[in-house]
Amino acid sequence: ILLAVATLTILLLHSGGNDGLNLPFLWSQCHARSRIPWLSHIPLLGSPACFLVSFFQESVASSRSAAIMAAALSFVVGLLTVTTVESARGCNAPARLIRCPTGGWMVFNLLGGAVVWELVVVPSFLVRGREIIAARREGAGVRSPGGGMVAPLHPERGAAMRHLGSGAEAVAIPVAVAVGCVLPGVLMLVLGEGAPAVVLVWLLFPVWVSLVRQGVRAVLVRVGKDRFGGSLYLEESRVWLAVTYAVPVVCSVLAHGLLLWSLIAGRDDRKEMTRATTRFVEIDVGFVGVTVLYWLFVEAGWRVALVMLLGSVALGPGAGVCLAWVYREGKV
Repeated sequence: ILLAVATLTILLLHSGGNDGLNLPFLWSQCHARSRIPWLSHIPLLGSPACFLVSFFQESVASSRSAAIMAAALSFVVGLLTVTTVESARGCNAPARLIRCPTGGWMVFNLLGGAVVWELVVVPSFLVRGREIIAARREGAGVRSPGGGMVAPLHPERGAAMRHLGSGAEAVAIPVAVAVGCVLPGVLMLVLGEGAPAVVLVWLLFPVWVSLVRQGVRAVLVRVGKDRFGGSLYLEESRVWLAVTYAVPVVCSVLAHGLLLWSLIAGRDDRKEMTRATTRFVEIDVGFVGVTVLYWLFVEAGWRVALVMLLGSVALGPGAGVCLAWVYREGKV
């Protein structure tokens, strides 16, 4: 809650500063239907949609801002991969917010930003973790009715509770992230300033990721039932672990390199509006990073949090969160 209050306070202060005054001007253009007419004239949703699209158009309107956005998007890709992997684990099946991450990601992308992570996403994971610990304590040494041991896939006490529900997820998740999020994100970075439709497509990336994931998983289970039909403990296989996390790590390294190159080059070509939007993104993504760092520290200890910090400095935030998550698996 304190992090959410701090986030809102700093964002409001930024909005009231010299740079932040440009954001209400952006809204007024959309409200007056003078910006992106084909979108802003849609009843009820037109003005908000126009503002969001215009905001991200301005966020990629220069080489420096594109580099900043690339780094921010790589962090989003890392978090998206982590939460999607967790949604596929048997232990999280009873937790609807974790099992079905699309809604949370849509609210994050369209409305809430960091506040969604601080008040909804992270608390849901922490609560689920406490539920599992409590269930294990209550059921320690207890056998299931009929004298058999607890089922391996039991969400709280099963030996395979951390398995992915289907081995096909190890392929479906990275394909979905690449096609549903990375591809629209790259197109936005390259074409976004002059292509509002591309930005609008990217804003809906949680939906595309969900649809592609379900489609790929269904096809793999159907054509390779013997190989992909059963559950899979991802961390037992270095190959599947690499396949699953390759997309966010590669994106993070490339974006980190681009940002460092932009900073070393020294020339900041952002105009006032672009500076205002990128500053807003920096604050929001920064608080998401602090929230995730706090989450890892509370749940798995300072070593895991340190892995995220060091990984983020060396390889970018997307790679940092993925490396920390893999390391976390052995600590919780």
